Amino acid sequence: MGGDHGPAVTIAAAVSFIRKTPDAELILVGLEDIIHAELKKHNALDQPRLSVSHAPEVITMDDTLEVALRRKRDSSMRKAIELVKDGQVDACVSAGNTGALMAISRYVLKTLPGVDRPAICSLLPNQNDGPTYMLDLGANVDCEPHHLHQFAIMASVLVTAMEGVKRPTVGLLNVGTEDIKGNDLVKQTAKLLRADHDKGVLNFFGNVEGNDIYKGTTDIVVCDGFVGNVTLKASEGVARMFKATLTGELKRNPIRMLGALLARGAFSAISDRLNPSRYNGASMLGLRGLVFKSHGGADAYSYEWAIRRAFDAAQYDVLSTISTTIAELMPQPAGNQGLAGTA
Repeated sequence: MGGDHGPAVTIAAAVSFIRKTPDAELILVGLEDIIHAELKKHNALDQPRLSVSHAPEVITMDDTLEVALRRKRDSSMRKAIELVKDGQVDACVSAGNTGALMAISRYVLKTLPGVDRPAICSLLPNQNDGPTYMLDLGANVDCEPHHLHQFAIMASVLVTAMEGVKRPTVGLLNVGTEDIKGNDLVKQTAKLLRADHDKGVLNFFGNVEGNDIYKGTTDIVVCDGFVGNVTLKASEGVARMFKATLTGELKRNPIRMLGALLARGAFSAISDRLNPSRYNGASMLGLRGLVFKSHGGADAYSYEWAIRRAFDAAQYDVLSTISTTIAELMPQPAGNQGLAGTA
Protein backbone atom coordinates (compact mmCIF):
# COMPACT_ATOMS: atom_id res chain seq x y z
CA MET A 1 0.00 0.00 0.00
CA GLY A 2 3.00 2.31 0.39
CA GLY A 3 5.28 4.37 -1.79
CA ASP A 4 4.41 7.31 -3.98
CA HIS A 5 2.10 5.28 -6.23
CA GLY A 6 0.74 2.50 -3.98
CA PRO A 7 -1.08 -0.54 -5.40
CA ALA A 8 -1.06 0.80 -8.97
CA VAL A 9 2.67 0.00 -8.99
CA THR A 10 3.08 -2.75 -6.41
CA ILE A 11 0.29 -4.96 -7.74
CA ALA A 12 1.41 -4.57 -11.35
CA ALA A 13 4.93 -5.57 -10.30
CA ALA A 14 3.68 -8.53 -8.26
CA VAL A 15 1.60 -9.87 -11.16
CA SER A 16 4.49 -9.51 -13.60
CA PHE A 17 6.92 -11.21 -11.20
CA ILE A 18 4.65 -14.14 -10.39
CA ARG A 19 4.05 -14.82 -14.10
CA LYS A 20 7.80 -14.95 -14.73
CA THR A 21 8.68 -16.99 -11.64
CA PRO A 22 6.79 -20.30 -11.46
CA ASP A 23 8.25 -21.35 -8.08
CA ALA A 24 7.27 -18.16 -6.25
CA GLU A 25 4.23 -17.33 -4.13
CA LEU A 26 3.21 -13.85 -3.04
CA ILE A 27 0.89 -12.63 -0.31
CA LEU A 28 -0.41 -9.13 -0.99
CA VAL A 29 -1.06 -7.32 2.30
CA GLY A 30 -3.32 -4.28 2.42
CA LEU A 31 -6.83 -2.98 1.77
CA GLU A 32 -8.58 -5.97 0.26
CA ASP A 33 -11.01 -4.13 -2.02
CA ILE A 34 -8.30 -1.97 -3.57
CA ILE A 35 -5.98 -4.95 -4.12
CA HIS A 36 -8.73 -7.00 -5.75
CA ALA A 37 -9.60 -4.07 -8.02
CA GLU A 38 -5.97 -3.83 -9.17
CA LEU A 39 -5.72 -7.59 -9.67
CA LYS A 40 -8.86 -7.46 -11.83
CA LYS A 41 -7.21 -4.83 -14.07
CA HIS A 42 -4.35 -7.27 -14.69
CA ASN A 43 -6.60 -10.35 -15.15
CA ALA A 44 -4.97 -11.94 -12.11
CA LEU A 45 -7.88 -12.49 -9.71
CA ASP A 46 -7.63 -16.25 -10.21
CA GLN A 47 -3.82 -16.47 -10.06
CA PRO A 48 -3.29 -19.42 -7.65
CA ARG A 49 0.11 -18.21 -6.42
CA LEU A 50 -1.20 -14.77 -5.45
CA SER A 51 -3.21 -14.43 -2.25
CA VAL A 52 -4.51 -11.42 -0.35
CA SER A 53 -4.22 -10.68 3.38
CA HIS A 54 -6.51 -7.86 4.48
CA ALA A 55 -5.10 -5.07 6.63
CA PRO A 56 -7.52 -2.26 7.56
CA GLU A 57 -4.89 0.42 8.17
CA VAL A 58 -2.17 2.00 6.04
CA ILE A 59 0.94 3.84 7.20
CA THR A 60 1.38 6.97 5.12
CA MET A 61 4.69 8.48 4.07
CA ASP A 62 4.09 11.34 6.56
CA ASP A 63 3.15 9.25 9.61
CA THR A 64 5.40 9.63 12.62
CA LEU A 65 7.07 6.64 14.27
CA GLU A 66 4.70 6.98 17.22
CA VAL A 67 1.70 6.67 14.91
CA ALA A 68 3.23 3.77 12.99
CA LEU A 69 4.20 1.78 16.07
CA ARG A 70 1.39 2.48 18.53
CA ARG A 71 -1.69 3.78 16.76
CA LYS A 72 -1.69 1.71 13.56
CA ARG A 73 -1.15 -1.80 14.87
CA ASP A 74 -3.29 -3.26 12.09
CA SER A 75 -1.34 -1.59 9.30
CA SER A 76 -0.40 -3.46 6.14
CA MET A 77 3.27 -2.87 6.92
CA ARG A 78 3.06 -4.39 10.38
CA LYS A 79 1.00 -7.35 9.23
CA ALA A 80 3.48 -8.09 6.44
CA ILE A 81 6.39 -8.07 8.89
CA GLU A 82 4.44 -10.26 11.32
CA LEU A 83 4.06 -12.80 8.51
CA VAL A 84 7.86 -12.95 8.41
CA LYS A 85 8.09 -13.39 12.16
CA ASP A 86 5.48 -16.18 12.15
CA GLY A 87 7.31 -18.01 9.35
CA GLN A 88 4.40 -17.75 6.91
CA VAL A 89 6.59 -15.92 4.39
CA ASP A 90 10.33 -15.87 3.74
CA ALA A 91 10.67 -12.12 3.13
CA CYS A 92 8.81 -8.82 3.22
CA VAL A 93 9.02 -6.13 0.53
CA SER A 94 7.73 -2.58 1.04
CA ALA A 95 7.97 0.76 -0.72
CA GLY A 96 6.49 2.55 2.27
CA ASN A 97 7.76 4.94 4.92
CA THR A 98 11.42 3.96 5.51
CA GLY A 99 11.57 5.09 9.12
CA ALA A 100 8.36 3.25 9.97
CA LEU A 101 9.51 0.11 8.17
CA MET A 102 12.78 0.07 10.09
CA ALA A 103 11.13 0.82 13.44
CA ILE A 104 8.41 -1.82 13.05
CA SER A 105 10.89 -4.39 11.75
CA ARG A 106 13.15 -3.83 14.77
CA TYR A 107 10.20 -4.01 17.15
CA VAL A 108 8.59 -7.12 15.66
CA LEU A 109 11.57 -9.12 14.42
CA LYS A 110 14.33 -7.87 16.76
CA THR A 111 17.98 -7.72 15.76
CA LEU A 112 20.41 -10.59 15.44
CA PRO A 113 22.67 -11.32 18.43
CA GLY A 114 25.59 -8.90 18.48
CA VAL A 115 23.91 -6.37 16.17
CA ASP A 116 23.06 -2.99 17.70
CA ARG A 117 21.43 -1.41 14.66
CA PRO A 118 20.15 -2.78 11.36
CA ALA A 119 21.52 -1.09 8.24
CA ILE A 120 20.10 -0.55 4.76
CA CYS A 121 22.31 -2.19 2.16
CA SER A 122 21.82 -1.91 -1.59
CA LEU A 123 23.65 -2.42 -4.87
CA LEU A 124 25.12 0.20 -7.15
CA PRO A 125 26.55 -0.43 -10.63
CA ASN A 126 30.27 -0.23 -11.30
CA GLN A 127 32.46 -0.19 -14.40
CA ASN A 128 33.53 -3.78 -13.78
CA ASP A 129 30.01 -4.79 -14.84
CA GLY A 130 29.26 -5.94 -11.32
CA PRO A 131 27.59 -4.58 -8.20
CA THR A 132 29.11 -2.53 -5.42
CA TYR A 133 27.30 -3.21 -2.15
CA MET A 134 26.90 -0.05 -0.09
CA LEU A 135 25.60 0.58 3.42
CA ASP A 136 24.19 2.28 5.41
CA LEU A 137 21.85 4.11 3.04
CA GLY A 138 19.71 5.96 5.52
CA ALA A 139 18.68 3.87 8.50
CA ASN A 140 21.25 5.37 10.88
CA VAL A 141 22.25 8.99 10.35
CA ASP A 142 24.21 9.18 13.62
CA CYS A 143 26.68 6.34 14.05
CA GLU A 144 29.50 5.29 16.33
CA PRO A 145 32.59 3.43 15.06
CA HIS A 146 31.35 0.07 16.33
CA HIS A 147 28.16 0.51 14.29
CA LEU A 148 30.12 0.91 11.04
CA HIS A 149 32.26 -2.02 12.13
CA GLN A 150 29.13 -4.17 12.43
CA PHE A 151 27.88 -2.93 9.06
CA ALA A 152 31.11 -4.10 7.43
CA ILE A 153 30.78 -7.57 8.93
CA MET A 154 27.13 -7.94 7.92
CA ALA A 155 27.81 -6.77 4.36
CA SER A 156 30.77 -9.15 4.03
CA VAL A 157 28.54 -12.07 4.96
CA LEU A 158 25.82 -10.89 2.55
CA VAL A 159 28.20 -10.55 -0.41
CA THR A 160 29.68 -13.99 0.27
CA ALA A 161 26.20 -15.51 0.33
CA MET A 162 24.78 -13.66 -2.69
CA GLU A 163 27.83 -13.33 -4.94
CA GLY A 164 29.93 -16.31 -3.89
CA VAL A 165 32.92 -14.09 -3.06
CA LYS A 166 34.78 -15.75 -0.18
CA ARG A 167 36.67 -12.69 1.05
CA PRO A 168 34.92 -9.58 -0.28
CA THR A 169 36.92 -6.37 -0.06
CA VAL A 170 35.64 -3.65 2.27
CA GLY A 171 36.22 0.05 1.65
CA LEU A 172 35.53 2.81 4.16
CA LEU A 173 34.08 5.90 2.47
CA ASN A 174 36.20 8.95 3.20
CA VAL A 175 37.23 12.32 1.76
CA GLY A 176 40.60 10.85 0.79
CA THR A 177 42.46 7.58 0.82
CA GLU A 178 45.18 8.70 3.25
CA ASP A 179 44.91 7.47 6.84
CA ILE A 180 45.23 11.01 8.23
CA LYS A 181 42.08 12.22 6.43
CA GLY A 182 38.50 12.06 7.60
CA ASN A 183 36.57 12.78 10.76
CA ASP A 184 36.88 10.94 14.06
CA LEU A 185 34.13 8.49 13.12
CA VAL A 186 36.00 7.33 10.02
CA LYS A 187 39.41 7.23 11.70
CA GLN A 188 38.19 5.19 14.66
CA THR A 189 36.24 2.84 12.39
CA ALA A 190 39.35 2.30 10.28
CA LYS A 191 41.23 1.11 13.37
CA LEU A 192 38.55 -1.49 14.09
CA LEU A 193 38.48 -2.70 10.50
CA ARG A 194 42.28 -2.93 10.30
CA ALA A 195 42.34 -4.99 13.48
CA ASP A 196 39.82 -7.40 11.96
CA HIS A 197 41.86 -7.51 8.76
CA ASP A 198 44.97 -8.48 10.71
CA LYS A 199 43.01 -11.26 12.41
CA GLY A 200 41.66 -12.52 9.07
CA VAL A 201 38.06 -11.67 9.96
CA LEU A 202 37.60 -9.02 7.25
CA ASN A 203 39.33 -8.16 3.99
CA PHE A 204 39.73 -4.42 4.65
CA PHE A 205 40.99 -2.52 1.61
CA GLY A 206 41.26 0.84 3.34
CA ASN A 207 39.75 4.25 2.72
CA VAL A 208 37.91 4.82 -0.57
CA GLU A 209 36.44 7.95 -2.15
CA GLY A 210 33.10 8.52 -3.82
CA ASN A 211 34.37 7.74 -7.31
CA ASP A 212 35.60 4.33 -6.11
CA ILE A 213 31.99 3.22 -5.70
CA TYR A 214 31.52 3.23 -9.46
CA LYS A 215 35.04 2.10 -10.29
CA GLY A 216 34.34 -1.10 -8.41
CA THR A 217 37.47 -0.61 -6.31
CA THR A 218 35.95 -2.68 -3.50
CA ASP A 219 33.05 -5.12 -3.24
CA ILE A 220 31.61 -3.19 -0.28
CA VAL A 221 31.57 0.47 0.69
CA VAL A 222 30.74 1.34 4.31
CA CYS A 223 29.54 4.72 5.59
CA ASP A 224 26.98 6.20 7.97
CA GLY A 225 23.36 6.57 6.86
CA PHE A 226 23.49 10.32 6.30
CA VAL A 227 26.38 10.13 3.83
CA GLY A 228 25.03 6.96 2.23
CA ASN A 229 21.56 8.32 1.58
CA VAL A 230 22.88 11.56 0.08
CA THR A 231 25.22 9.56 -2.15
CA LEU A 232 22.44 7.26 -3.30
CA LYS A 233 19.98 10.04 -4.13
CA ALA A 234 22.67 12.08 -5.90
CA SER A 235 23.67 9.04 -7.96
CA GLU A 236 20.09 8.38 -9.01
CA GLY A 237 19.70 12.01 -10.02
CA VAL A 238 22.87 12.00 -12.10
CA ALA A 239 21.85 8.78 -13.87
CA ARG A 240 18.43 10.14 -14.80
CA MET A 241 19.87 13.51 -15.84
CA PHE A 242 22.41 11.75 -18.08
CA LYS A 243 19.70 9.69 -19.74
CA ALA A 244 17.40 12.69 -20.27
CA THR A 245 20.24 14.86 -21.61
CA LEU A 246 21.48 12.17 -23.99
CA THR A 247 17.98 11.51 -25.27
CA GLY A 248 17.35 15.21 -25.84
CA GLU A 249 20.61 15.75 -27.71
CA LEU A 250 20.09 12.71 -29.94
CA LYS A 251 16.68 14.01 -30.98
CA ARG A 252 17.95 17.52 -31.73
CA ASN A 253 18.25 17.04 -35.51
CA PRO A 254 17.76 14.31 -38.17
CA ILE A 255 21.48 13.51 -38.48
CA ARG A 256 21.80 12.81 -34.76
CA MET A 257 18.60 10.78 -34.86
CA LEU A 258 20.08 8.67 -37.66
CA GLY A 259 23.25 8.15 -35.63
CA ALA A 260 21.16 7.15 -32.63
CA LEU A 261 19.27 4.66 -34.79
CA LEU A 262 22.52 3.06 -35.94
CA ALA A 263 23.82 2.86 -32.38
CA ARG A 264 20.55 1.88 -30.73
CA GLY A 265 21.93 -1.47 -29.59
CA ALA A 266 24.77 0.17 -27.71
CA PHE A 267 22.49 2.84 -26.24
CA SER A 268 20.06 0.18 -25.08
CA ALA A 269 22.84 -1.77 -23.37
CA ILE A 270 24.13 1.38 -21.66
CA SER A 271 20.64 2.27 -20.49
CA ASP A 272 20.16 -1.19 -19.01
CA ARG A 273 23.49 -1.15 -17.17
CA LEU A 274 23.01 2.32 -15.69
CA ASN A 275 19.25 2.22 -15.07
CA PRO A 276 18.76 2.87 -11.31
CA SER A 277 15.57 0.80 -11.44
CA ARG A 278 17.62 -2.39 -11.93
CA TYR A 279 19.29 -1.82 -8.56
CA ASN A 280 16.13 -1.22 -6.57
CA GLY A 281 15.55 -3.27 -3.45
CA ALA A 282 17.70 -2.65 -0.37
CA SER A 283 18.16 -5.27 2.32
CA MET A 284 17.69 -4.30 5.96
CA LEU A 285 20.64 -6.20 7.37
CA GLY A 286 20.83 -7.27 10.99
CA LEU A 287 17.20 -8.29 11.56
CA ARG A 288 15.92 -11.75 12.47
CA GLY A 289 14.06 -11.87 9.19
CA LEU A 290 14.38 -10.72 5.59
CA VAL A 291 12.97 -7.23 4.94
CA PHE A 292 13.59 -5.36 1.69
CA LYS A 293 12.95 -1.67 1.09
CA SER A 294 11.97 -0.43 -2.33
CA HIS A 295 12.47 3.19 -3.37
CA GLY A 296 9.26 5.09 -2.62
CA GLY A 297 9.12 6.52 -6.12
CA ALA A 298 9.61 3.15 -7.85
CA ASP A 299 7.63 2.29 -10.95
CA ALA A 300 6.38 -1.26 -11.60
CA TYR A 301 9.60 -2.30 -13.37
CA SER A 302 11.69 -1.03 -10.49
CA TYR A 303 9.49 -2.55 -7.79
CA GLU A 304 9.63 -5.91 -9.52
CA TRP A 305 13.42 -5.83 -9.07
CA ALA A 306 12.91 -5.34 -5.33
CA ILE A 307 10.68 -8.42 -5.23
CA ARG A 308 13.33 -10.32 -7.19
CA ARG A 309 16.06 -9.40 -4.70
CA ALA A 310 13.95 -10.57 -1.77
CA PHE A 311 13.12 -13.82 -3.59
CA ASP A 312 16.78 -14.47 -4.40
CA ALA A 313 17.81 -13.80 -0.79
CA ALA A 314 15.24 -16.33 0.40
CA GLN A 315 16.37 -18.90 -2.16
CA TYR A 316 20.01 -18.51 -1.15
CA ASP A 317 19.00 -18.85 2.53
CA VAL A 318 20.84 -15.62 3.22
CA LEU A 319 19.30 -15.13 6.66
CA SER A 320 20.57 -18.46 7.97
CA THR A 321 24.04 -17.79 6.57
CA ILE A 322 24.16 -14.28 8.01
CA SER A 323 22.89 -15.41 11.41
CA THR A 324 25.48 -18.18 11.72
CA THR A 325 28.43 -16.18 10.44
CA ILE A 326 27.62 -12.98 12.33
CA ALA A 327 27.48 -14.96 15.57
CA GLU A 328 31.05 -16.09 14.87
CA LEU A 329 32.44 -12.75 13.68
CA MET A 330 30.75 -10.12 15.80
CA PRO A 331 32.92 -8.80 18.63
CA GLN A 332 31.57 -9.90 22.01
CA PRO A 333 31.14 -7.39 24.85
CA ALA A 334 34.05 -7.55 27.28
CA GLY A 335 31.76 -8.56 30.13
CA ASN A 336 30.65 -11.70 28.31
CA GLN A 337 34.11 -13.14 27.76
CA GLY A 338 35.02 -16.15 29.84
CA LEU A 339 31.48 -16.67 31.20
CA ALA A 340 29.86 -20.09 31.18
CA GLY A 341 26.24 -20.99 31.62
CA THR A 342 24.83 -23.90 33.64
CA ALA A 343 21.52 -25.65 33.51
